[in-house]
Amino acid sequence: MNEEKKRLTILGSTGSVGLQALDVVRAHPDRFEIVGLSASSSAKVLRQQAEEFAPRYLALENGDPTPLNGLRAEILTGPGSAATLAEAPTDVVLNAIVGFAGLAATVKALETGNRVALANKESLVTGGEWVMKLASEANNRIIPVDSEHSAIFQCLEGRAEAEISGVLLTASGGPFFGRESLEGLGPEDALKHPTWRMGPKITIDSATMMNKGLEVIEAHHLFGVAYEAVKVVVHRQSVVHGGALFNDGAVVLHAANPDMRLPIAYGVLYPERADVGVEAVPFGGSTWTFEEPRNDAFRCLPLAIEAGRRGGAYPVALNAANEVAVQAFLDLRIEFLRIADVVEEVLSTVPEFGAMQSMESITSVDRWGREEAERAVRGAEAR
Repeated sequence: MNEEKKRLTILGSTGSVGLQALDVVRAHPDRFEIVGLSASSSAKVLRQQAEEFAPRYLALENGDPTPLNGLRAEILTGPGSAATLAEAPTDVVLNAIVGFAGLAATVKALETGNRVALANKESLVTGGEWVMKLASEANNRIIPVDSEHSAIFQCLEGRAEAEISGVLLTASGGPFFGRESLEGLGPEDALKHPTWRMGPKITIDSATMMNKGLEVIEAHHLFGVAYEAVKVVVHRQSVVHGGALFNDGAVVLHAANPDMRLPIAYGVLYPERADVGVEAVPFGGSTWTFEEPRNDAFRCLPLAIEAGRRGGAYPVALNAANEVAVQAFLDLRIEFLRIADVVEEVLSTVPEFGAMQSMESITSVDRWGREEAERAVRGAEAR
C-alpha cells in the first residue's frame, strides 16, 4: 500500500463534513499534509484549525478576518477566496462548501488540474455537463463524497458500462416520512433528523426530500445514467447507502453504518481505504426495509427529477429557488409545505437562457431564480 502523504485542501472546514474530514486526518496524521482550509465566516474556528494543522493557506469568504492575524499561513479573504484556494497545488480538494457557493471552487480546482473529492452536490446540479466536461478535459476525476454517490461509485468500480442497467439511491425519508399530516411543522421539527447530523440547510432538504432530488440529478451526471435508470427507495435504517443494478437482474448494494467519515476517507484517499473507527455492520438481528417514496406528500423529489430531465436552466433555477425557500422556512417566513410551492412556482416561469457552459451563464440563472423565489416567498407571506 502506498503510504505517501496526500496533500489535502479542505473547503468548508468549519462545517459538518469539514469537521469530520479533520477527524479523518487526526486518525491518520501520517497520511495527510494539509495545504489549505477555508470557512465561510467562522474565523475563530478556522484559527483553531490552523493552529492544529498548520496549513499553508487559509481562506475566509465573509466576516471579520481579525482572528486570523498572526498566523503563519497565507490568508485569502473576501468573496471568491475559497475558489482561489481551490487553485493551489494539491493532490485533493475536498469541496464541502454548502450550496451554490461551492460551484466556483469545483470549477477552479478542475481547471487547475486538481482532483476533487466532491461533497458539494450543487456543483453537479447546477454545473452538470459543463463540470463533467472540465473533469474529463483535465484528465482528472471527481470522487463523490456524498454517502449515496460514494456507495454507487464503489459498486460500479471495475464494471463494464454495458453491464449496468441503473443505479440505486437510498433515502432516510427524513423526520416526517411516516407522518400523515405535514401541516404546522416548524424548523425545530424539521431539524430533528433520525439518522444523520448535518447542517440546517441539508437537514431541511432531507425533510422535504429535495436532497434526494438533487442527488438524482448528481447521479445522472456522475454515472452517465438516464433519469429513468436512477431508482430511489426509502430505507429508514440508513445502512444501505446505494447500489448498482445489472442487466441480468442482479443488484450489488453498499452497506455501512451511517458515518460520514467513511465516504470522506475513501474520497480523499482514493483508491486506498483507511480505518477511521467505524464498526462493521451487524447482521445478527438486523432488519432492512425499503419503501417507495411518497411523491404526493414530498413533492420536491418529483419536481427536482423533472427539472433535471428538462435540463438547461431548470436545475439551476430549481436549486436557487430551493435555497431561498429553505432559508425563508428557517426564518419562519413560510410554512414547511410552502417550500415545494415556491420551487414549483419558479420552475413554471423559467425563460430560455441558453446553454449552461460558463460561470456567467449559470450565475445569471441563479440570480434570476433567487429573485423569482423571493417574490414567491413574499406572495406566500401575504396570504
